[in-house]
Amino acid sequence: MIQKHGYKIVGVLLVAYALVWGLLMQNIPYLPILHQTIRNLYYHVPMWFSMTVMMFVSVYYAIMYLRTENTLYDIKTVASAEVGVLLGILGLLTGSLWGRYTWGTWWSGDVKLNMSLVAVFIYLAYFILRNSIEEEKKQAKISASYNIFAAAALIPLLFIIPRMTNSLHPGADDNPAFSTYNDSLNANMRPVFYSAVIGFILLSWWLFEIRSKILLLQEKLNSKAEQNARPETTSKDKVTHTV
Repeated sequence: MIQKHGYKIVGVLLVAYALVWGLLMQNIPYLPILHQTIRNLYYHVPMWFSMTVMMFVSVYYAIMYLRTENTLYDIKTVASAEVGVLLGILGLLTGSLWGRYTWGTWWSGDVKLNMSLVAVFIYLAYFILRNSIEEEKKQAKISASYNIFAAAALIPLLFIIPRMTNSLHPGADDNPAFSTYNDSLNANMRPVFYSAVIGFILLSWWLFEIRSKILLLQEKLNSKAEQNARPETTSKDKVTHTV
């Protein structure tokens, strides 16, 4: 039991530690622009890390589905993409809130914000594409292929383009980089930050497993309903034919 659910317990404890100690910690760097909002580092950034992990988990299962055409892989592809989009939306919301109290606006048009929004829209388009196709095998194959494209687009959008242009995010213009903190202050922040990163990734994996089980159960119920409906239809057809 502990081995099976151990990572869930660890994830909950790490996120709880980051949530509580991240807000209560007294010795944090007092930097221009950021001030107390620097505490959002413990929540905003780990959400994006977790989103990235989930999106690459999704593309892994998409590739596995294309190789095997196993329905379970298709279900896991969808489940991980759903969790990834949820984390991406939460990342955008926490980033917007952070920007309101540092840059004075909910949305600044910063390149990193725009690229992150585009990345989330690309994955929302994945669900729109998937729901627009009725035949199950065709739906799974086309959406899995699109998923690979979406993951490939994620790399330049989040990690390359923002580094090629000026940004309001830390490390550019007048916004101080996190690496410029005093070493002793960095030592205070690191345990909370790394705990949050690991904790959010573990919790996102837990959500992924829960969502996978729900989708698998729905698939089984739908299959069972179709099987039960077939004899009924045949029987009605026989009656009609006899009459």
